[in-house]
Amino acid sequence: MQRQYYSLDEVADLLGLHVRTVRGYVRDGRLKATQVGRRYRVTRTDLEEFTGTPRTGAPHAEASVIVQVDGVGPQEAMRLSNTVVASAGGRRDGGRLRVESVYDEERAALKIIVLGGLADAAEVLRIVDTLVEDPR
Repeated sequence: MQRQYYSLDEVADLLGLHVRTVRGYVRDGRLKATQVGRRYRVTRTDLEEFTGTPRTGAPHAEASVIVQVDGVGPQEAMRLSNTVVASAGGRRDGGRLRVESVYDEERAALKIIVLGGLADAAEVLRIVDTLVEDPR
């Protein structure tokens, strides 16, 4: 029998994310969670909705990747981010692909978060690699 509820720590482990990232998703309303006492719990259904795939049926693999690009200014970060996020719109199999970015101006670092199917995530990573290697 599958578990019905997960703690935020367990969700972080399942998705390969830091628990602070998961808390941020809950705080922003991107991941539904219920507060039980002082702790949050995420239902299996809400976790499946967040990741875009049910946990039943045939085996399915997904990627959770954080790419950090150092040494970029605000305009370059915006260009990279817009290009990568726009490229995520053309999904191969209709699967769910999420691409988000965060820019830390103080550190001149751009983080690109990719969640989705392996083939689509790999394509996004190839695009990031191309853009970083040839920044025209």
